[in-house]
Amino acid sequence: METLLVQGGARLTGRVAISGAKNAALPVIAAALLTGETVNLSGVPGLDDINTMCELLESVGVGVHWGPGCLSLNAQDAVAGEVSYNLVKRMRASFLIAGPMLARFGYTRMPMPGGCAIGSRPIDLHLKAFSAMGAELSVESGYIEARAPNGLKSAHIYFDYPSVGATENAMMAAALVRGDTVLENVAREPEIVDLANLLTKMGAKVVGAGTGVIRIRGAGELQGTSHTVIPDRIEAGTYMTAAAITKGDVILENVVPEHLTAVIAKLREIGAHVDVEESEIHVFSDKEPTAVDIKTMPYPGFPTDLQAQFMALLSLANGMSIVTETVFENRFMHVYELARMGAKIKIDGRAAIIEGVGGLSGAPVAATDLRAGAALVIAGLVANGTTEVVNIAHIDRGYEDLEKKLCALGASITRKSPSEKEKASAATAS
Repeated sequence: METLLVQGGARLTGRVAISGAKNAALPVIAAALLTGETVNLSGVPGLDDINTMCELLESVGVGVHWGPGCLSLNAQDAVAGEVSYNLVKRMRASFLIAGPMLARFGYTRMPMPGGCAIGSRPIDLHLKAFSAMGAELSVESGYIEARAPNGLKSAHIYFDYPSVGATENAMMAAALVRGDTVLENVAREPEIVDLANLLTKMGAKVVGAGTGVIRIRGAGELQGTSHTVIPDRIEAGTYMTAAAITKGDVILENVVPEHLTAVIAKLREIGAHVDVEESEIHVFSDKEPTAVDIKTMPYPGFPTDLQAQFMALLSLANGMSIVTETVFENRFMHVYELARMGAKIKIDGRAAIIEGVGGLSGAPVAATDLRAGAALVIAGLVANGTTEVVNIAHIDRGYEDLEKKLCALGASITRKSPSEKEKASAATAS
């Protein structure tokens, strides 16, 4: 098992280019199933989750061809059938192929999805949308089977919660259904807008993406197209937080500042200087952070995917901060790891009460999920001594070259591979 060794004490300075958004790339890759023509994508990050999605598409007959930052997909020979549990268990976003498969082939059978253990994240909203569009559903032995032998139909669907994944699945299914589908109380994330732009290029008419109501006039047949994935706002927010915690001076390139409005506001409230250009953000900090309260909310609120990183920053703030998590019920596992480094954090239900401390100490810690892993690396940047982060496979799922980019900014981070003895010991234990 690989680990990251983070030596604390470096001040981050320089420029860093932000990669394409993982959470935007995954649905647009899945959308290639909607057509038999080629879909060419650029700005695709080289991540484990992207590899998993590509393997998933290949398993149902999609031709996948990689280039540097580019992906070419052709689903002409794709077929409906059962999807492998060994692939789906790796990543919850695997379920995004259900809508396109059901819309194009009238059938899909998928295992319940896996992913980070940050909460239950039920898929009932996906299934309700499929049912409203005329699908026949059954759930048995951990598998979901959906049939639409006569094709899906347009519908008016209201979501009980603005789920990103359910919104994306319904959008993709509706894009291939003739007639007008209305989706209400939908997710408003930039990734939703990016998917809408792709579906429009493919021949559907999508209006209202980025608002609470999306109207889709589907086409009976969609075409291939070319598309560039938007920059990753969560990766950007992670580097912005790293710059602030190290009292650094960092310019982020290839960003969309309006996607980070809530993050910019909180960094300024904490005391960092944030200057915004058209596609760049400059973060500069020269003093200790000030305590603030944060409440995670669906977009355009403060993103849950940056909660852990900001908690690392607030652990060094002057005063008491309260972080309230409203999106996932099990997203405070990183608290116990930060406590190993000297942070003072108490959990009260869905709130974390953070008392700022004078400094952190390097320690062996474990990444419990993707964003928690990033938070521990950020904490390690300012900790006294060396922080060893294990379970970094979580980090590799969502950050392209995290340690390389941080080292280019002045950090000291080494990726350590296990010795043959350690590999043998792990194999024996398993």
